[in-house]
Amino acid sequence: MSKAEAFRALHRRPGPADPLVLPGPWDAVSARILAEAGFPALATPSEGVAAALGYADGAVPADEMFAAVARIARTVDVPVSADIESGYGLPPRELVERLVEAGVVGCNVEDSAGGVLKDPRAHAEWLAEVRVAAGDRLFVNARIDTFIHGITDPEKAVERAVLYGAAGADCVYPIGAPPQVLPVLRSAIEGPINAFAGLDGPDPAELGELGATRVTFGGALQQRAADTLRGIVAGLRRPRT
Repeated sequence: MSKAEAFRALHRRPGPADPLVLPGPWDAVSARILAEAGFPALATPSEGVAAALGYADGAVPADEMFAAVARIARTVDVPVSADIESGYGLPPRELVERLVEAGVVGCNVEDSAGGVLKDPRAHAEWLAEVRVAAGDRLFVNARIDTFIHGITDPEKAVERAVLYGAAGADCVYPIGAPPQVLPVLRSAIEGPINAFAGLDGPDPAELGELGATRVTFGGALQQRAADTLRGIVAGLRRPRT
């Protein structure tokens, strides 16, 4: 079984309380630690990778992002999916080939750019081209940005999910959806649903019970690691008594 096939199989969960948990490495060291901890797959967060590279989220040049995810992918034996933001303006075929060359088996792609939601039908057409170019080499997670743009009606997210699923997306990711909305989305969406988990919010099992197939954490792990380092450094600078 190829890594892509193994990654796809991981989304067939044994029960609702057992979603696929995909922590987000931001560099080779964090990837190795997460893989050694026993996670069966990883999903890079654009925010965490951007911070590690010295950029604001959304400001990483495409070449640097692909190089970063390639370093992560070659460091571990488990499948890796890459957050590629809104695709960096690349044509679908070129985008797919660069992902495959980087050694990843999946991608997370957003339906907004520059703070503006994309037209869902035009985005679905683009996703369909990605699907054709990728074949079965990539697992496509289509992020839905309605909630983070202040659109609280879950039906608007469902409309996009249906379009993206029909276009060939393997999973949809209504980022920012409140946990209490997940059952509504689950009842209306046929395929896998990705939910976001904060480190202090509902745990993955709870989100699974509410309807999530898989759970990711964005840049939360990198941010927590940075906070821990700040605490260590503060201690080092204290005067010795």
